[in-house]
Amino acid sequence: MPSTPPEASARCRIDVKGIRKTFFAQDGGERREVVAVDDASFRIGDGEFVALLGPSGCGKSTILNMVATLIAPNGGAIEVDGAPVIPGRPTRHVGYVFQKDTLFPWRTVEDNIGYALELAGVPVAERRTRVAEAIHAAGLDGFARFYPSALSGGMRQRVSLMRTLITQPEILLMDEPFGALDTHTKLEMHSVLLGLWERTRQTVLFVTHDLGEALTLADRVLLLSARPGRVKDDFRIDFPRPRNAVALRETRQYAELFQRIWHSLGEEFAKGHVP
Repeated sequence: MPSTPPEASARCRIDVKGIRKTFFAQDGGERREVVAVDDASFRIGDGEFVALLGPSGCGKSTILNMVATLIAPNGGAIEVDGAPVIPGRPTRHVGYVFQKDTLFPWRTVEDNIGYALELAGVPVAERRTRVAEAIHAAGLDGFARFYPSALSGGMRQRVSLMRTLITQPEILLMDEPFGALDTHTKLEMHSVLLGLWERTRQTVLFVTHDLGEALTLADRVLLLSARPGRVKDDFRIDFPRPRNAVALRETRQYAELFQRIWHSLGEEFAKGHVP
């Protein structure tokens, strides 16, 4: 089973050991068990940006949600910083960015971003300073008092991202946060995320179905098999940092690695279409 390459950080932040997840679904008049993930294992070192990639239905988000303690595995184990995760109990220093922005429509940009600090009892003066810094870092200057309904999809995702990052998580879990965006806006968000991550270097587990996105952002790409999801391949992405989200895609190295991973991914697409 693929594991963290030897050059990766010696300190393991996320350790997934042979996890399995099953669901029950109605098939006509019968209730049957569906195996979503089976014997999936991987390790993520401190400061690594790792993308989970695979065909639709292979269990990418299921794995992420098990790491996030939102659902419980049926087998195997998950550890964060050496301690077992407990389903239903949030893990300290772990942030989560969802597929949809989940902003409060009745709160302004600044109030949405500062919500977690407000809940934590951070003093007003400090909260205002940190929110202002977050707004500037996300390129949202001038929009602090706008409501979500007045923002574009990309701007809403920036607000959602900063609402999580402002809590200064050491580990960031991201579930296809840019999947609904058009290509141009998605590339803009890649540049924003890369810029923010270069400053803080959180450990990131990023779910995506977009190979180009994975190559642009990640240090490693974990390729999952068709359902039931297992780690089929572990690709090291050695493009130098900092990265330009647009210029990178024009390089020969990008094209060669894209083709290599695409071949392996295509095999899983084919399996998923076999009756």
